[in-house]
Amino acid sequence: MLWGGRFAKSMDEQARRFNDSIAFDRRLYAADIQGSIAYAHALLRAGLLTVEECDQIVAGLEQVRAELAAGVFVFHPEDEDIHTAVERRLTELVGQVAGKLHTGRSRNDQVSTDLRLYLLEALDALRQSLVALQEAIIGKAKACLDVIMPGYTHLRPAQPVLFSHWLMSFFWKFQRDRERLADVAQRTAVLPLGAGALAGNPFGIDRQALAAELGLAAIAENSMDAVSDRDYVVEFLSWAALLQIHLSNLAEDLILWSSREFGFVELDDAYCTGSSLMPQKKNPDTLELTRGKSGRVVGNLVGALMMCKGLPSGYNKDLQEDKEAVFDTIDTLSLELPLAAGVISTLQVHAERMAAALDEGMLATDLADYLVGKGVPFRQSHHLVGQAVKRAEELGVRLHELGLAEYQAIHPAFAEDLYAVFDYHRAVERRNVLGGTAPAAVRLQIARAKALLEEEGC
Repeated sequence: MLWGGRFAKSMDEQARRFNDSIAFDRRLYAADIQGSIAYAHALLRAGLLTVEECDQIVAGLEQVRAELAAGVFVFHPEDEDIHTAVERRLTELVGQVAGKLHTGRSRNDQVSTDLRLYLLEALDALRQSLVALQEAIIGKAKACLDVIMPGYTHLRPAQPVLFSHWLMSFFWKFQRDRERLADVAQRTAVLPLGAGALAGNPFGIDRQALAAELGLAAIAENSMDAVSDRDYVVEFLSWAALLQIHLSNLAEDLILWSSREFGFVELDDAYCTGSSLMPQKKNPDTLELTRGKSGRVVGNLVGALMMCKGLPSGYNKDLQEDKEAVFDTIDTLSLELPLAAGVISTLQVHAERMAAALDEGMLATDLADYLVGKGVPFRQSHHLVGQAVKRAEELGVRLHELGLAEYQAIHPAFAEDLYAVFDYHRAVERRNVLGGTAPAAVRLQIARAKALLEEEGC
């Protein structure tokens, strides 16, 4: 144990198991050893270790790291957390000099340093996975550039759009996620080490040098804040929750559109499962699980917020609850992002089914725009076209089958050229504003997306 001198008896066994975190925080071992090596160097600079002692400690820590990486490290029942386990094994390897490593350091500043280092590495991996997903989106959008499909609002057919335009809408969601990720990383890259338990380090440790060695951009400015701050955990979990919502939105659309009723796309067999009873089934389980895991990712955020609520100043053991939420969220997204990229890149697009689902009612706005071109104010033209839609329904015909006399009975501005409106390609091409669904606009959007990834060195 790293403590216990003032205690008259050992800890209750159930209380010990309740307090121990070794079952989940052992995955911090690489960050813990990285931080300990840097701290040994800081102790050397402060004159608290000789060169020989520092070399012994660093060599011992490197051996502990190798044992853990190889899976041959033997954990003991008294190893309450990864910090205890590493220090215990270090003592076995190098003797009592290992006891000098903890000089001026508390597990309070140590664990926050470990978690920040671990999270920064995970953030970089998640960023790369996000880029791969964005690249898959661009690739599929380019391959299906001119495919027209129904666009929906309220899950009702609204206006014709390009399938590539729909797909690129998710590129920009994920782009915002990637931009927010950089912001999270910036505030995570702050050094708590040197804060001690809460009051600071009394041995003149050079915290700027520590931060530089660990690749952190800043140091925590207040020792009490340094050991209690879990804003970076909450920010990460908040970022992850929003990313998870975007993944769930994408999954929902693809689940619907891959159903027999829509048939717009077909999912590759590699991302589907079958039924244990019904031989014909091809279920979108990968996407359904992506949608379903939103509950746990959002729940991790809510749990972290409740963990922080009402804590008194300084470190409290409540903060031990931060790690499992972070680990679970990282694990979830690390699986989901590559799967989403795979689903997109292997997706089969059925342009003919999308075309068959187009309905002339989606061109009603274009018909209203036609009247605007004849000088009719839009609010009036909107009402007049609504009357035309109602009249076509009464007669059981489509809008292009409604006779000119019927249209002119509604308003004399309707003329023979109104029937040119009923062209889905024309309707799509008219919306050529930046960000619109016209092929030229989508091509420009794709080009801008590719340039953005290249500019950022992705």
